[in-house]
Amino acid sequence: MQVLVMAIFAVALALNTFAAEGRPVTYKSGDETVKAELFIPSGKGPFPALVVIHEFWGLNDWVKEQAAKLADRGYVALAIDLYRGQVATTPEVAHELMRGVPEDRAARDLKSAFNYLAAQKNVDRKRIGDIGWCMGGGYALDLAIAEPRLKASVINYGHLATDPARIGRIHAAMLGLFGAQDRGIPVADVRKFDEQMKTLGKKIDVVIYPDAGHAFENPNNTAGYRPDDAADAWKRTTAFLEANLKQ
Repeated sequence: MQVLVMAIFAVALALNTFAAEGRPVTYKSGDETVKAELFIPSGKGPFPALVVIHEFWGLNDWVKEQAAKLADRGYVALAIDLYRGQVATTPEVAHELMRGVPEDRAARDLKSAFNYLAAQKNVDRKRIGDIGWCMGGGYALDLAIAEPRLKASVINYGHLATDPARIGRIHAAMLGLFGAQDRGIPVADVRKFDEQMKTLGKKIDVVIYPDAGHAFENPNNTAGYRPDDAADAWKRTTAFLEANLKQ
């Protein structure tokens, strides 16, 4: 089953079956001009929008495919590049690139990406969310904490906050998707975060897949990809975004 799904995914990439095509854009982040990939739905808008945040590999083709899929569903999707053009192909390089991102620069890039989307004429600035995977899932949470205007946030197996004061700054509805076998994000931490959010009256839905580990949604993770869980996660993601950014 897994081999079949991966083969279908590879064919889809080869045929470029996604309607939305990305185009390179730049935006200001402090004194820097940074690059990103912008995917725009068909139609006139204004559309809801998403800051799309990559894994620790960087802004690679898989992340761009997710942005294209989201644009096909009616969202302006800005796939940001926290690595300034670098993309890793080995875990060793990915870890090196991730450790090399200054925290203040990442926070500035995320906030600036939100502001870029809010300034677009075809974007409804009151309906902007974010989504990220792995490292990007943690940054999706960071942006939700830093930006009170963010309306929805999807965390795919990203790091979690523990300080109630930080969590209390979240205004966005949140969806968290995690694997119970993820050694880097223990189930106890996920449940604690879920409880803290609910205690503070925040809107959150957390799903823990019992047999999944880290990065279970990405077919390139040949050892840990779980097609059924990934399909369910995508279904939940699209339903969550529909409910919180389109209604």
